[in-house]
Amino acid sequence: MSVDLLALGVSAIVLAATLLAATAASPRVPPVAVALPGAAFLVLVGAVGAPEAEAAVRAIGPTVAFLVVILLLAHLADREGLFTWAAAVTARRSGRSASSLLARVVVLSALVTALLSLDATVVLLTPVVVATAARMRVSSLPHAYATGHLANSASLLLPVSNLTNLLAFAATGLSFLHFTALMTAPWLVAVAVEHLVLRWLFRAELTKPAGEPVTAVPPVPVVGLTVVGLVVVGFGLTSLVGIPPVWPAVLGVVVLAARQLIRGATRWTDLVQAADLPFALFVLALAVVVLAVLRNGLEAFLGAVLPDGDALLPLLAVAAISAVLANLLNNLPATLALLPVAAVGGPATVLAVLIGVNVGPNLTYVGSLANLLWRRVLGPGAPSPAQHTAVGFATVPLTLLAATTALWVALQV
Repeated sequence: MSVDLLALGVSAIVLAATLLAATAASPRVPPVAVALPGAAFLVLVGAVGAPEAEAAVRAIGPTVAFLVVILLLAHLADREGLFTWAAAVTARRSGRSASSLLARVVVLSALVTALLSLDATVVLLTPVVVATAARMRVSSLPHAYATGHLANSASLLLPVSNLTNLLAFAATGLSFLHFTALMTAPWLVAVAVEHLVLRWLFRAELTKPAGEPVTAVPPVPVVGLTVVGLVVVGFGLTSLVGIPPVWPAVLGVVVLAARQLIRGATRWTDLVQAADLPFALFVLALAVVVLAVLRNGLEAFLGAVLPDGDALLPLLAVAAISAVLANLLNNLPATLALLPVAAVGGPATVLAVLIGVNVGPNLTYVGSLANLLWRRVLGPGAPSPAQHTAVGFATVPLTLLAATTALWVALQV
């Protein structure tokens, strides 16, 4: 494939500007305000053809639509009190032990991430966990790190757990259940390693007893719990008959939205805001921008450096390269760039890429949009970039190694 240096340079500048806007997260200049004109400009100057751009948007459109539905489902579940109830139960069962609270927060974060996506963990669960730690008078930092890290690394389990998973799922050609079966061991191992390392890093804070145990728990949100449970079961059942998994989620949204609108517990404007349509447009535009960079040289480079095969060493190399690229470009554009090349190597290579782009971003704030959201949720209490990276260096290499090895074992079985 020939390399057009001028087109590559222009495409790279547009991509850098888009990522800078996403990283800054300024309300005055939202990321979509840069990505959308940038994509149109690249089409206009011929860095990417209009038919190719349209095809990229059509290809990623259903995935983005599914993301919107999942965001709505998580918002509605939160309005039902699901996250507040789950955090209260977690805290009550922890008693006065901060270490026990961390273990339970890890499990809760892993489940919320896997079932309702990482956005639910970052935006909805993190504030509840931090408030719960403050109520117990224990350090909130290790528990906040649990939600932040698990939002990335615990998103390996289901195709619906992360936007990167949705993209990779389409590239693997696997069924919903086969994907989940292969990623169960990596998910379990990643969660366990994250917990053990965080427990060791924050051992001083975790040895202090809680000042005030949580005893009061709100009523069980029966409707929210039931609907979310049925949606998750529906994901597996619909995959058996070839129905896209978006439909169980749509039904869940319709049921909860109708219930809450009738009762006045939510408004149409709340639902529109929760759907985050500007972010959906941003992802569509970003796909075009990344396609321009790919077509003008990056795809050839990645094809040369990315190994294939399902042996352990190639899989480890793919995961490591993916993790590095995620921290350079952010994991969403990194995924869009890697998948066309990885798909040639088959499902094993694609799943190794997924481990890299999901676990790797815990190294830096710019590694994923989830990290940037997590930092914004914590506000002034957020760790400095240096501290965040230091914790990432302790967790990421071990988690990458363990999760990729678990994938290799799963592939052999």
